[in-house]
Amino acid sequence: MQATAASVTANSDLDRQIEQLRECEIIKENEVKALCAKAREILVEESNVQRVDSPITVCNVPYINYLFMGNFVDRGFYSVETFLLLLALQVRYPDRITLIRGDHESRQITQVYGFYDECLRKYGSSTVWRYCTEIFDYLSLSAIIDGKIFCVHGGLSPSIQSLDHICTIDRKLEVPHDGPMCDLLWSDPEGETT
Repeated sequence: MQATAASVTANSDLDRQIEQLRECEIIKENEVKALCAKAREILVEESNVQRVDSPITVCNVPYINYLFMGNFVDRGFYSVETFLLLLALQVRYPDRITLIRGDHESRQITQVYGFYDECLRKYGSSTVWRYCTEIFDYLSLSAIIDGKIFCVHGGLSPSIQSLDHICTIDRKLEVPHDGPMCDLLWSDPEGETT
Protein backbone atom coordinates (compact mmCIF):
# COMPACT_ATOMS: atom_id res chain seq x y z
CA MET A 1 0.00 0.00 0.00
CA GLN A 2 2.90 2.35 0.75
CA ALA A 3 4.32 1.92 -2.77
CA THR A 4 0.95 2.95 -4.21
CA ALA A 5 0.83 6.10 -2.05
CA ALA A 6 4.40 6.95 -3.11
CA SER A 7 3.44 6.41 -6.75
CA VAL A 8 0.42 8.71 -6.41
CA THR A 9 2.60 11.39 -4.79
CA ALA A 10 5.25 11.05 -7.51
CA ASN A 11 2.60 11.32 -10.23
CA SER A 12 1.06 14.33 -8.48
CA ASP A 13 4.46 16.06 -8.35
CA LEU A 14 5.07 15.17 -11.98
CA ASP A 15 1.65 16.49 -13.01
CA ARG A 16 2.41 19.76 -11.19
CA GLN A 17 5.78 20.03 -12.95
CA ILE A 18 4.16 19.32 -16.33
CA GLU A 19 1.62 22.08 -15.74
CA GLN A 20 4.32 24.48 -14.58
CA LEU A 21 6.44 23.76 -17.67
CA ARG A 22 3.41 24.12 -19.95
CA GLU A 23 3.11 27.65 -18.56
CA CYS A 24 6.80 28.22 -19.50
CA GLU A 25 7.80 28.40 -15.84
CA ILE A 26 11.05 26.74 -14.81
CA ILE A 27 11.04 24.00 -12.20
CA LYS A 28 13.51 23.85 -9.30
CA GLU A 29 17.02 22.54 -9.95
CA ASN A 30 16.53 19.60 -7.57
CA GLU A 31 13.34 18.72 -9.49
CA VAL A 32 15.31 18.80 -12.76
CA LYS A 33 17.87 16.45 -11.23
CA ALA A 34 15.16 14.01 -10.06
CA LEU A 35 13.32 14.21 -13.39
CA CYS A 36 16.51 13.50 -15.34
CA ALA A 37 17.33 10.56 -13.06
CA LYS A 38 13.87 9.05 -13.59
CA ALA A 39 14.04 9.69 -17.35
CA ARG A 40 17.44 8.00 -17.49
CA GLU A 41 15.95 4.88 -15.85
CA ILE A 42 13.42 4.72 -18.70
CA LEU A 43 15.72 5.72 -21.56
CA VAL A 44 18.55 3.35 -20.66
CA GLU A 45 16.17 0.44 -21.30
CA GLU A 46 15.14 1.71 -24.74
CA SER A 47 16.57 0.44 -27.99
CA ASN A 48 18.31 2.57 -30.61
CA VAL A 49 15.28 1.75 -32.77
CA GLN A 50 12.11 2.33 -30.76
CA ARG A 51 9.12 0.23 -31.84
CA VAL A 52 6.00 2.41 -31.79
CA ASP A 53 2.39 1.43 -32.49
CA SER A 54 -0.23 3.50 -34.26
CA PRO A 55 -2.34 5.51 -33.88
CA ILE A 56 0.47 8.02 -33.44
CA THR A 57 1.12 11.70 -33.91
CA VAL A 58 4.64 12.27 -35.25
CA CYS A 59 5.96 15.58 -33.96
CA ASN A 60 9.10 17.14 -35.55
CA VAL A 61 10.60 20.36 -34.09
CA PRO A 62 -2.34 11.20 -24.39
CA TYR A 63 -4.87 8.95 -25.79
CA ILE A 64 -2.70 8.21 -28.78
CA ASN A 65 1.06 7.89 -29.04
CA TYR A 66 3.42 10.80 -29.73
CA LEU A 67 6.82 10.64 -31.40
CA PHE A 68 9.03 13.72 -31.05
CA MET A 69 11.89 13.69 -33.55
CA GLY A 70 14.66 15.71 -31.96
CA ASN A 71 15.98 19.26 -31.86
CA PHE A 72 14.13 19.98 -28.64
CA VAL A 73 16.54 22.78 -27.68
CA ASP A 74 18.16 25.84 -29.25
CA ARG A 75 14.81 26.97 -30.66
CA GLY A 76 13.22 30.07 -29.13
CA PHE A 77 13.18 31.41 -25.60
CA TYR A 78 11.82 28.36 -23.80
CA SER A 79 14.17 25.52 -24.74
CA VAL A 80 14.72 24.50 -21.12
CA GLU A 81 11.00 24.36 -20.40
CA THR A 82 10.25 22.61 -23.71
CA PHE A 83 12.81 19.84 -23.19
CA LEU A 84 11.91 19.33 -19.54
CA LEU A 85 8.19 19.25 -20.41
CA LEU A 86 8.79 16.54 -23.01
CA LEU A 87 10.95 14.63 -20.54
CA ALA A 88 8.29 14.94 -17.82
CA LEU A 89 5.63 13.73 -20.25
CA GLN A 90 7.76 10.71 -21.16
CA VAL A 91 8.31 9.88 -17.50
CA ARG A 92 4.58 10.33 -16.78
CA TYR A 93 3.41 8.42 -19.90
CA PRO A 94 6.33 6.15 -20.89
CA ASP A 95 4.17 3.97 -23.15
CA ARG A 96 2.74 6.97 -25.02
CA ILE A 97 5.65 9.38 -25.48
CA THR A 98 8.78 8.60 -27.50
CA LEU A 99 11.67 11.02 -27.88
CA ILE A 100 14.43 10.47 -30.42
CA ARG A 101 17.67 12.40 -30.63
CA GLY A 102 18.26 15.20 -33.10
CA ASP A 103 21.47 16.94 -34.10
CA HIS A 104 20.97 19.66 -31.46
CA GLU A 105 20.90 17.14 -28.62
CA SER A 106 24.65 17.59 -28.32
CA ARG A 107 26.89 19.35 -25.81
CA GLN A 108 28.91 21.06 -28.54
CA ILE A 109 25.90 22.33 -30.49
CA THR A 110 24.04 23.59 -27.40
CA GLN A 111 27.07 25.65 -26.39
CA VAL A 112 27.00 27.40 -29.77
CA TYR A 113 23.25 27.80 -30.37
CA GLY A 114 22.02 29.01 -27.00
CA PHE A 115 20.77 26.20 -24.76
CA TYR A 116 23.85 26.42 -22.52
CA ASP A 117 23.43 30.19 -22.12
CA GLU A 118 19.69 29.80 -21.47
CA CYS A 119 20.39 27.32 -18.65
CA LEU A 120 22.95 29.72 -17.15
CA ARG A 121 20.53 32.64 -17.39
CA LYS A 122 17.58 30.77 -15.86
CA TYR A 123 19.36 28.69 -13.22
CA GLY A 124 22.54 30.66 -12.52
CA SER A 125 24.87 27.73 -13.20
CA SER A 126 25.57 25.02 -15.76
CA THR A 127 24.21 22.24 -13.53
CA VAL A 128 20.81 21.94 -15.27
CA TRP A 129 22.57 22.03 -18.66
CA ARG A 130 24.73 19.09 -17.51
CA TYR A 131 21.68 17.13 -16.32
CA CYS A 132 19.94 17.68 -19.66
CA THR A 133 22.94 16.93 -21.86
CA GLU A 134 23.58 13.71 -19.96
CA ILE A 135 20.02 12.68 -20.85
CA PHE A 136 20.67 13.48 -24.54
CA ASP A 137 23.08 10.54 -24.62
CA TYR A 138 20.26 8.16 -23.68
CA LEU A 139 17.73 9.29 -26.30
CA SER A 140 16.98 6.69 -28.97
CA LEU A 141 18.37 7.29 -32.46
CA SER A 142 15.27 6.30 -34.42
CA ALA A 143 11.80 4.80 -34.27
CA ILE A 144 9.80 2.41 -36.39
CA ILE A 145 6.02 2.71 -36.47
CA ASP A 146 4.04 -0.54 -36.73
CA GLY A 147 7.17 -2.26 -38.04
CA LYS A 148 6.83 -0.34 -41.33
CA ILE A 149 7.62 3.38 -41.09
CA PHE A 150 11.21 4.29 -40.22
CA CYS A 151 11.66 7.65 -38.45
CA VAL A 152 14.97 9.38 -37.84
CA HIS A 153 15.88 13.03 -37.28
CA GLY A 154 18.47 13.36 -40.03
CA GLY A 155 18.57 10.65 -42.65
CA LEU A 156 20.06 7.38 -43.74
CA SER A 157 23.69 6.36 -43.55
CA PRO A 158 25.54 4.61 -46.36
CA SER A 159 27.25 2.43 -43.76
CA ILE A 160 24.01 1.10 -42.23
CA GLN A 161 22.47 -1.91 -43.94
CA SER A 162 19.71 -2.86 -41.47
CA LEU A 163 17.79 -1.89 -38.36
CA ASP A 164 19.82 -4.49 -36.50
CA HIS A 165 22.95 -2.48 -37.32
CA ILE A 166 21.37 0.66 -35.82
CA CYS A 167 20.58 -1.33 -32.68
CA THR A 168 24.29 -2.10 -32.21
CA ILE A 169 25.42 1.56 -32.25
CA ASP A 170 26.64 2.84 -28.89
CA ARG A 171 24.44 5.94 -28.56
CA LYS A 172 25.39 6.81 -24.98
CA LEU A 173 27.97 9.40 -25.96
CA GLU A 174 28.41 12.83 -27.54
CA VAL A 175 27.44 12.87 -31.21
CA PRO A 176 30.56 11.97 -33.23
CA HIS A 177 31.67 14.11 -36.19
CA ASP A 178 31.29 11.24 -38.66
CA GLY A 179 30.04 7.69 -38.93
CA PRO A 180 26.62 6.02 -38.73
CA MET A 181 25.33 7.84 -35.64
CA CYS A 182 26.33 11.21 -37.08
CA ASP A 183 24.61 10.34 -40.37
CA LEU A 184 21.35 9.40 -38.63
CA LEU A 185 21.25 12.77 -36.88
CA TRP A 186 22.82 15.08 -39.48
CA SER A 187 22.03 13.73 -42.98
CA ASP A 188 19.84 16.57 -44.17
CA PRO A 189 18.70 16.75 -47.81
CA GLU A 190 21.08 18.64 -50.09
CA GLY A 191 18.50 20.57 -52.10
CA GLU A 192 17.15 19.65 -55.50
CA THR A 193 18.13 16.47 -57.29
CA THR A 194 18.18 16.13 -61.04
